[in-house]
Amino acid sequence: MTPHPTFAMFRPLLTCLLLLLGALQIRAQETRDFVHDISPLLSRFGCNGSACHGKAEGQRGFKLSVFGNDPRADFEALTTQGRGRRVMVSAPESSLLLTKSTASVPHAGGPRMDENSREYAILRDWIKGGLVYEDKNRPNWVGLRMDPPETVLGFAQNQALKVIARASDGREEDVTWLAMFHSNNSALAEVEETGTFKTGASIGQAAVMARFAGQIAVHQVTVPRPGTPNRFEDPAETSKIDRLVNKNLRRLNLIPSEKVDDAGFLRRVTLDVIGRLPSPAETVGFLEDKSPNKRGKLVDRLLERPEYADLWALKWSDILRVDRRTLGHANAFAYYEWIHQAMETNLGLDQFARQLLEAEGPLAQNPAGFFFKVTKTPGEMAATASQALLGIRITCAECHQHPYDRWTQSDYHGMRAFFSQVAYKKVGLEEALFAEGTPKTIHPRTKEVLHAHPLGTAMPEDDPAGDRRQALAKWLVDSENPWFARNMANRIWAHFLGRGLVEPIDDVRASNPPSNPELLELLTRILKENHFDQKSLIRAVVASDAYQRSSAPNDTNTADELNFSRALFRRLPSEILLDAICDVTGVPEKFAGVPAGRRAVQLWDSEQQSYFLKLFGRPMRTTACVCERSSSSGVSQSLHFINSANLQVKLSHADGNVARWLSSAKEDAALVDALYIACFSRRPSEQERAEGIAYVQTRANRRQEAAEDLAWSLLNTLEFVFNH
Repeated sequence: MTPHPTFAMFRPLLTCLLLLLGALQIRAQETRDFVHDISPLLSRFGCNGSACHGKAEGQRGFKLSVFGNDPRADFEALTTQGRGRRVMVSAPESSLLLTKSTASVPHAGGPRMDENSREYAILRDWIKGGLVYEDKNRPNWVGLRMDPPETVLGFAQNQALKVIARASDGREEDVTWLAMFHSNNSALAEVEETGTFKTGASIGQAAVMARFAGQIAVHQVTVPRPGTPNRFEDPAETSKIDRLVNKNLRRLNLIPSEKVDDAGFLRRVTLDVIGRLPSPAETVGFLEDKSPNKRGKLVDRLLERPEYADLWALKWSDILRVDRRTLGHANAFAYYEWIHQAMETNLGLDQFARQLLEAEGPLAQNPAGFFFKVTKTPGEMAATASQALLGIRITCAECHQHPYDRWTQSDYHGMRAFFSQVAYKKVGLEEALFAEGTPKTIHPRTKEVLHAHPLGTAMPEDDPAGDRRQALAKWLVDSENPWFARNMANRIWAHFLGRGLVEPIDDVRASNPPSNPELLELLTRILKENHFDQKSLIRAVVASDAYQRSSAPNDTNTADELNFSRALFRRLPSEILLDAICDVTGVPEKFAGVPAGRRAVQLWDSEQQSYFLKLFGRPMRTTACVCERSSSSGVSQSLHFINSANLQVKLSHADGNVARWLSSAKEDAALVDALYIACFSRRPSEQERAEGIAYVQTRANRRQEAAEDLAWSLLNTLEFVFNH
């Protein structure tokens, strides 16, 4: 019998439909299990978050591992604890897991779903199916991606994201409803738990991360300035750095500010390179210099001054934790001296890192080894080294997977294993550091043996032979290392531009990508090509237009603080600010127990008693986090400047600068000029000079007091307290 032509026409389509229905039926018949179905739901609902049942003591007698880090323990907590009421195979709908989640019985966390939801059906079917822990026949999730991967949106626009998971058998599935979302910049892109985010009124880039089943994916959104696109051309002499910065500014519809004048550049670069104000003589000489390359020559001179090493030794002492409370006075000073000598001799940053990690022998001869004394445990050594040298925070992975990155407990303890040999012994009267034995590192949850392996690498079959730290150091400075050189380049850029391409600078992760990846790669390449010479990269950065821009905004970049279209106002760090006051007044600060004439930047001891340094944010050095140093401004700081008896003593000191200027500057105009040049590294405007002269002349019989008042008023301005 000949088939009906219409039936023959639709036979292929019907066959496809039958196959699809069969596949769906097979999928529906898959055994619901805890690992693949229930644990992701607990994470999605936030049940295992640190604010709920995932906190250390649990919540109301029910405790889960943080972010589902230990699924076996979570399974047992649900199925064997709570007197069997949390899950009841005989009456699934009466299980506390369901009644609490729907809030049909009181639940502090409120309703997380309703009885008609697919989440409810999955939980019910799992309980009804016999509480299976894991179906070994089901494939595991091995990858995650976002759709779309990136967008360009205007202000106050919405974007829905789709999260696609890839299984080990190649199958893909939309898991948006199971994923958790996080934005690295909620002011620019605030994301909801559904995966839809809304842009704000900020210009720049943000990353929205999705996490599911131990995998992460990132969507990058760019928000340009609204309005008619503005175009600007690069000057012929534009550097590679500026071409990449300007490329990004054009994409964001921003026009950069004009170049800063000579006075502004002089003050800014002198503070940034050596941590102190230019002297009045240096200011006048630079402003009167007519040579075409005077800015470059100035930088070269600054890099060779001894204050350069003082400033950068202070920075690295914060990061590497030169802590007298932990090390003792003599040891902390020796540790600082090693750092200072490395900066003074311009030791390559790669060799600096290697000497730190590979330190061994008598500590008196190898003071870099005090790093291991201040960090104490192998875990703390691994976490501090990762944050300081790689810019990666792994501390939270000690107990659970990093919530915003790929790092697991295995990654953390694989790094910890590099330091498990560290030990100390007496050699004569000295203490020596050495690597001892072949200790095993055990995963705290699975109890498997973990061999030392760097972040992002596969675990080998055995630990490295000999001192494992040498293998870590070799990997760290290898040209293929994806983090070390980038971290150093990012830190240097952040120091001079006021924020990093990755910000915070010591929080590198997939969910916190660089704002300008091409620029970060260029800076990294410059550092590598110059054998990790920090000064070479500094010269390239400060020679760029991006660094030399004015802080005055134009019509397009007033709201931009992320993309280097203008210079940022940065409050001077506590030590530099105190030294600046001393330089202006000509009266040094005297610190208890410290030789006279020692500047605040030269203090190696973060515990040195100083109300000023404490008030203005000096770090305690208990961690490697840059967040320990506060750069914020507050009422207490303003009140201190207004009312400081110490400041008044410096201003009125008989041997101070104010007294000297009064003696040498017989004309009021010269006195006003001297004050402005000392405080702001510039001459006053005509209006400022006229106002200053008028004030002094109204107190002609109290000229000393008038000069002190005028100096005090200049020291209390934002122009003095901030670098700009």
